[in-house]
Amino acid sequence: MEKIRRASHAGSWYTDNPNKLSEELDGWIRAAGLPKSSDVRGVIAPHAGYSYSGRAAAYAFGNIDPTNITLVFLLGPSHHYYTPKCALSTATVYKTPIGDLPIDLEVIEELKATGKFELMNLRVDEAEHSMEMHLPYLSKVFEGHPVKIIPILVGALSAENEAMYGKLLAKYVDDPHNFFSVSSDFCHWGSRFNYMYYDKKYGAIHKSIEALDKMGMDIIETGDADAFKQYLSEYDNTICGRHPISVFLHMLSNSSTKIKIKFLWYEQSSQCKSTRDSSVSYASAAAKVDA
Repeated sequence: MEKIRRASHAGSWYTDNPNKLSEELDGWIRAAGLPKSSDVRGVIAPHAGYSYSGRAAAYAFGNIDPTNITLVFLLGPSHHYYTPKCALSTATVYKTPIGDLPIDLEVIEELKATGKFELMNLRVDEAEHSMEMHLPYLSKVFEGHPVKIIPILVGALSAENEAMYGKLLAKYVDDPHNFFSVSSDFCHWGSRFNYMYYDKKYGAIHKSIEALDKMGMDIIETGDADAFKQYLSEYDNTICGRHPISVFLHMLSNSSTKIKIKFLWYEQSSQCKSTRDSSVSYASAAAKVDA
């Protein structure tokens, strides 16, 4: 029986008008002007409202060549629901205003059988925006190509569990028909986020934030999950998708396909100049087969 996850953030976080949404996404992808490459096997992309991060996300999704991909694994952080594990969707289809994305129930069963995942109910699923904000882009990029998705909500994992899930999912990286969409914003800065790290040597606050984010991005590009963990414990940078990114790094280091992450875009929602200001950073990356 069909079990639908509604596009619960359409009409607020992004437009629910199909024509307008389609035009917006096309416009952003065109503006990014990236060549499509079949070597791109994954992305790291933001998940804020499209008025904030829609343009930045195009620098991840604009790379994708949909021709050979049949399955997309979606890894998003949990903002409202606490779990020390990863959770699988119980829906059979994810709706978007511009086309629906069916879930691959066979792979869901395979993952369930490991006994390592919990299931999230529809209420938890629909309350979470981190994966939903990737869906319209995926729907747009894979238009006309039959693709299924595997949404995985990544909870507050310990370092051991990040490594365990990375190992468990690594085999899917070796299948060139599989793709990975990893959802994360970068630094959330300001008193409302309880995070105000500032290194004065960079001058303005927003320059310090950029240096901090770039340090993290550089470490992610090395593929070293332990170094990323070390960076997070040292600076506590409020990267909300730290757990999905860590799982992805472990997946790549445990797979036999050599894949390298490269960041292609970085911006901030606003430039913080005083401690009264706040901002969120958005970074987009492509994970490419490294010949």
